Amino acid sequence: MMYPEVIMTPRTADTAPTKQKTPLSTPPPKRGADLLHDPLLNKGTAFTHEERRQLGILGLLPPAVSTQEVQRGRALNSVRKGATDLDKYLEMLSLLDRNESLYYQRLIANTEELMPIVYTPTVGKGCQLYGHIYRRARGLFITRHERGMVREVLANWPHKDVRVIVVTDGERILGLGDLGSSGMGIPVGKLSLYTACGGVPPSQTLPITIDVGTNNETFLKDPLYLGVREKRITGKEYDDLIEEFVLAVQELFPKALIQFEDFANHNAFRLLAKYRDRAFCFNDDIQGTAGVTLAGLYSASRITGRTLREEKLLFLGAGEAAIGIADLVVSAMVADGAERGEALKRCWFVDSKGLVEKGRKDLQDHKKPYAHAFHPVSDLAAAVRELEPTCLIGVSGKPQQFTEEIVALMARINDRPLVFALSNPTANAECTAEQAYTWSGGRAIFASGSPFPAVQYDGKRFVPGQSNNSYIFPGVGMGAVACGAKRITDEMFFEAARALASRVSNKDLEQGSLFPPLSIIRDVSAHVAAATAQVAYQRGLATEPKPKNLLAFIRSKQYQPEYPKYA
Repeated sequence: MMYPEVIMTPRTADTAPTKQKTPLSTPPPKRGADLLHDPLLNKGTAFTHEERRQLGILGLLPPAVSTQEVQRGRALNSVRKGATDLDKYLEMLSLLDRNESLYYQRLIANTEELMPIVYTPTVGKGCQLYGHIYRRARGLFITRHERGMVREVLANWPHKDVRVIVVTDGERILGLGDLGSSGMGIPVGKLSLYTACGGVPPSQTLPITIDVGTNNETFLKDPLYLGVREKRITGKEYDDLIEEFVLAVQELFPKALIQFEDFANHNAFRLLAKYRDRAFCFNDDIQGTAGVTLAGLYSASRITGRTLREEKLLFLGAGEAAIGIADLVVSAMVADGAERGEALKRCWFVDSKGLVEKGRKDLQDHKKPYAHAFHPVSDLAAAVRELEPTCLIGVSGKPQQFTEEIVALMARINDRPLVFALSNPTANAECTAEQAYTWSGGRAIFASGSPFPAVQYDGKRFVPGQSNNSYIFPGVGMGAVACGAKRITDEMFFEAARALASRVSNKDLEQGSLFPPLSIIRDVSAHVAAATAQVAYQRGLATEPKPKNLLAFIRSKQYQPEYPKYA
């Protein structure tokens, strides 16, 4: 056994039921089977004999009273018995549906092991198979058929003190494309990280899918698909539904942060532009990805000796993640004293049609600030040869785009080339960690969007860092909510990036990791949250009184998944 087992707790004076009932000190709002079916209140076999008697659940549980240690061991053992990562994902979801405190006890204690299970890369498979593995409703679904009734839908949510909402329309789930309502796994997974990493209480989180249809023909023909069987709505009808949603949130949950998640490029940029100054919101794919990547650049500067302003970035891909990273890098460079025009020219892009340059007539608005004067270049290898970038950032969603030729070119140009293969899930990464180290002769400074195992090369062990948004968004959200921020700004994200980079140790850098271990992510998130809140206070965006010790205040607010004692 991996954990101490308890077959039966002896009935000592502390546990034996008494004939006379002592009133409960903090009675829960539910009793009987209803209590056992509420994952926020349920303690499972940890209910004492006296609690079972007084709460009307005596006999509804096996007679043994388990300690939390035993419960945690049993839960982890059950997850580890899963034959595949998808099996483990389903076991964790099942635990979340039964006992949220125990779920978060396990996730917090075993973050490095379980984060790839509850989020990327496994959550992608969970979304693809959502209709086939569906167990229980979690979150809210809003469709165009609820137009005019969105407030009514939101009012059905049982918890009224909502502080963080993650919402998707399912059109661009990870690198998997249009998954329609099956994308609900993303808001559920993201919010579990808000709690486990950032410390936002689970009762204050709300996952939402706005199901506006899907253009995924496979799903439309699948009898088990659970979404609206219609093509996606666009234009005014789509915009009106989103507007009604934002206004309803502001009315019913006025302290709630809205995180836009996995919207397609054509909606992501314009929705962020439309609402960032009107609502308490941000887009994680644009701003969160940017924050964690910027932190990686700050960490890398301690290895290369280059400042951020000296980096020349070449992006493969020019969608919301790529442009979001570049926009934040430019803002950070300007904050460090660079002219905006100079900062823009440190960022270059290659999209599906080649180099983004001034002569092209087919550019979308979000690419135009980065269209510099240069002759046409058709492919990435040629762009690397001609531009000689210091950092190559892959956000293309397409695997194996960083070939041996390209990585070797980066290593010839730079003593320590930065190679960031950020596309998710793992199968979509532009190159693997092993390829980056091998093809660069062990000189690449590598980061990836999904996890890769340690690599042994030329007698040295490399532990690649995962450029995981979970290092940024839970802390930013926690800090903004804790100080009662009215808006989320780019400055919050680049200060959050500095805070994250400051938690990277010399030992981390020596083994090739640009990010701290996930085992300390709760501490990292507290520092990120404090940095975020500090910006809010400095810019007059906070509505709560400023505490004397901001970091201690944040830590005092972080949710601790301990069981309440009812008797």
